[in-house]
Amino acid sequence: METRRSPFTEPLPKMAELNKLLVPYQKSSVRRSILQLVNTLIPYFLLWYLMWLSLRVSYALTLALAVLAAGFLVRVFIFFHDCGHNSFFPSTQWNRRVGFWLGVLVFTPGEHWWHSHAIHHATSGNLDKRGVGDVTTLTVDEYHENRWFGRLGYRLFRNPLVMFLLGPIYMFLLMHRLPLPRYGKKETASVIWTNLAILALAVLLSLLMGFKAYVMIQLPVIWLGGAAGIWLFYIQHQFEDSYWEREGQWDYVASALLGASYYQLPRLLQWFSGSIGFHHVHHLSPRIPNYNLEPAHENIPVIKKWARVIRLGESLSATRLKLWDEPLKKMVGFIRRPSDAPHPTPKSASWDGAPPP
Repeated sequence: METRRSPFTEPLPKMAELNKLLVPYQKSSVRRSILQLVNTLIPYFLLWYLMWLSLRVSYALTLALAVLAAGFLVRVFIFFHDCGHNSFFPSTQWNRRVGFWLGVLVFTPGEHWWHSHAIHHATSGNLDKRGVGDVTTLTVDEYHENRWFGRLGYRLFRNPLVMFLLGPIYMFLLMHRLPLPRYGKKETASVIWTNLAILALAVLLSLLMGFKAYVMIQLPVIWLGGAAGIWLFYIQHQFEDSYWEREGQWDYVASALLGASYYQLPRLLQWFSGSIGFHHVHHLSPRIPNYNLEPAHENIPVIKKWARVIRLGESLSATRLKLWDEPLKKMVGFIRRPSDAPHPTPKSASWDGAPPP
């Protein structure tokens, strides 16, 4: 990862200054959004048909096609995500309508997930406001203050095999089916209506191709697409010199430029991921549609200068990072705390074994 100068030796730009530069990129285009839906949904549906036909030939061929279909599903999720930020279409009404049906395809209730994601944007990198819409992260002190079963649960959760292999099944097939009690009626209703729509679609496809064929296609597609999505979200915030601060020192611009990475992907992977690798730009201005993220990065020098670049080859090493070291201000692996270590900082987090919403 490229090393950038510390924000403590050179001041970060102010949001007022950045807003003036970002405004031209916040305009969504109906034509471009519709084009994206066409060049994504049509191939995705065609791949479903081909996977159904391939079941008569070889399930290995079906799984090979499922990998490609999962790539398109990740792209669908980015459009769904943009709808939640009201950045995919100029109209809020159309963002909600289209976003709902895209959410059905990605097994995610719109209003419910968008609410959680909005909290993530407002609190990303804030040590005192963790727990909603983020990857659960403990500090070194917090980890060692937990009882042995709390530490074991956290270790299991942060294990790559659990997070990226079991995580998609838990999140997209189970967790997204249940509304959180602390959310409002609108968010709860979105879970119910999304569940009913998913059920109706599953019944329809099962009648057309058979229930067994439906499961043999849908399960690997949602699992592979979900794993890719979780990985993208992970690497966008879980890197060694990321940004975490307590409430009193937390800064929005710093959380975006220093706490959200620029995941530099090959062109094809950037296309499938809807350019979400330009995550620092997205966190600065969620109103920028996916197709304007790269132009904003390339054309605004101050943003490009501060970008935390992570390349594909080096990104895998981020899986070793487990805890935030507050004194050192960096992510570290599981380490022993010296016997003379200071007491935990205020508002220590505990771990009950359940991942965040």
